[in-house]
Amino acid sequence: MTQPRLLGGRYELDGVVGRGGMAEVYRARDIRLDRVVAIKTLRSDLARDHTFQARFRREAQSAASLNHPSIIAVYDTGEDMMDGTPVPYIVMEFVDGRTLRDLLRADRRLLPERAMELVDGILRALDYSHRGGIVHRDIKPANIMLTVNGEVKVMDFGIARAMADSAATMTQTAQVIGTAQYLSPEQARGERVDARSDIYSTGCVLYELLTGQPPFTGDSPVAIAYQHVREDPIPPSRIDPEIPQWADAIVLKAMAKDPVQRYQSAAEMRGDIQRALSGMPVDPQTMAMATQQYNGYGGADRTRTMTTAGGAPMTQSTRAIPDYEYAREERGGGRYDGRRRSGGGNTALKTALWILIPLVVIGAMIGVGYAFLGSGGSSAADQVQVPSVTNQTKAAAKQALEAAGFKVAFGPEEFNGDVPKGAVVSTDPAGGEQADRGATVTVIVSKGEEKVTVPDDLIGKSPEEARAELEALELKVSIVPKASAKEQGKVFDSNPKPGEKVAKGALVRLYVPLEMTEVPSVVGYTLEDATQMLKSAGFKVKTSPQPSDVVAKGNVIDQSPQAGAKANPNTTITLTVSTGPSQEQPPTNDQPNSDPPSDDTGDGGDTGDGGGDPNDPNNGDGGGVQIGPPGDGGDNPFGN
Repeated sequence: MTQPRLLGGRYELDGVVGRGGMAEVYRARDIRLDRVVAIKTLRSDLARDHTFQARFRREAQSAASLNHPSIIAVYDTGEDMMDGTPVPYIVMEFVDGRTLRDLLRADRRLLPERAMELVDGILRALDYSHRGGIVHRDIKPANIMLTVNGEVKVMDFGIARAMADSAATMTQTAQVIGTAQYLSPEQARGERVDARSDIYSTGCVLYELLTGQPPFTGDSPVAIAYQHVREDPIPPSRIDPEIPQWADAIVLKAMAKDPVQRYQSAAEMRGDIQRALSGMPVDPQTMAMATQQYNGYGGADRTRTMTTAGGAPMTQSTRAIPDYEYAREERGGGRYDGRRRSGGGNTALKTALWILIPLVVIGAMIGVGYAFLGSGGSSAADQVQVPSVTNQTKAAAKQALEAAGFKVAFGPEEFNGDVPKGAVVSTDPAGGEQADRGATVTVIVSKGEEKVTVPDDLIGKSPEEARAELEALELKVSIVPKASAKEQGKVFDSNPKPGEKVAKGALVRLYVPLEMTEVPSVVGYTLEDATQMLKSAGFKVKTSPQPSDVVAKGNVIDQSPQAGAKANPNTTITLTVSTGPSQEQPPTNDQPNSDPPSDDTGDGGDTGDGGGDPNDPNNGDGGGVQIGPPGDGGDNPFGN
């Protein structure tokens, strides 16, 4: 019995569950945690390219940093030897479900509301990734998973960026033709893309979910790319009259040719979708764009009633749209419109569309052919494929293009953080396209990363003001609270420092004082209780013992800072703690001790009755205590 292959000494491969133009996906078991995972590896032939390997590793690390419910989780990354070649791999969450591509192949055109719900899940994932600085670049139905519970999971983050950097994005493969159907115009032109490119691709996916067909089709990636650049999509409601106008509006704004006219963020597009699903009108500018676009595809005699998301019917006919049938539930698919799939609706209009659409496609194909062949009547035999010279030096690119029979012109250099200074960013026509032999290919060379200066006036501004100023310079911002006695709510430092030059897209940390906390009153509490109260408030505690005849031993006599003062977290609060009353000392006598009593007797202690001199001070009262007036000589003061 063949032993299952073990990847990285931990992942037992169970078999291939999917293949793409660049990668293979395996079902596997993590023997350490005993769970099922999915593992994506680069094809071994691509893994031999060291540049591609390095980019794959870098992007795999970026993908691993994304942690969101609408993004397939990345658990681990690594590399292992396959056929003598080190092949990077990514270990991901295994999702029980199917892709939107599978759903569409089953001819499941969704209810507009369900389509919007699915796209809302895609936009949640994109909003999160865009905030993290990651652009997907390959949003398409095949990269959107739908779980058995109907939840959306976006996959292939990071790998898409590595693919976009490769030279194989416009080759004649089924994978790339499928991808070309969702390319943004700027991607088709080989220009640098940003988050709005993902918005365009999401609009294409929404278009297909609503209509059952992509917005543009053709017999080659070049023909499809040309339509993305030059042609306006047919409004979805012209293909299916039961699609409401607000859905037209959202799709057409997302698919605007000019990125400036699109939704500027995933959050903005979500806002319109949420309003529509809540029965509220979408943004008036969005509706205006749809009306303008629609006027190019029909006259004023549209013969159906359209209801805006706000609920007010548009008075354009007397025929009302019948209610949707009961929305059936399907494994991994959610609600779909059975009547739409079976061909319900305006039969005459649909018949006309079946005639009109092929004519439009044929006309577009003729236009594509004319555009690429030129008005001079060049034949296909006179055309050659433009070499892909992206990331090559100017000299190497010029040599390769001239060897292929093209003239070379260098356009204005542009800043580019992904392409080294002096290397080729893009060409026009793009690499992989067909062009006339002898035609001029314009080459754009990178100036390297664009540097910007951190503003000098950040210190003292509010975090919101400083953030807006930095984001206007296309810098990322992180607000970092830090203990400081500086003014609350104001930036007091930054990293990099004001005046320093950094690359566009670099992270600038803005430091603001930690919010001060009020010191609680703990005088009179036991040391244990006082310590607990202060630590719970975020403070440190230091004690100072002191005797007290008033405060019980172990209780707090005083505190510093005092109760009610404002202090930063982790500030040390000094507690004066009673050690009890001071110890009692034995009493002291300041009088000297008396001599021991004498055995002699006499008046007054020594009467002098011994024949001594009565005037001798040692006789008479010499040893006694004289009480009363002195007597004569040795007279007894007490009398005879």
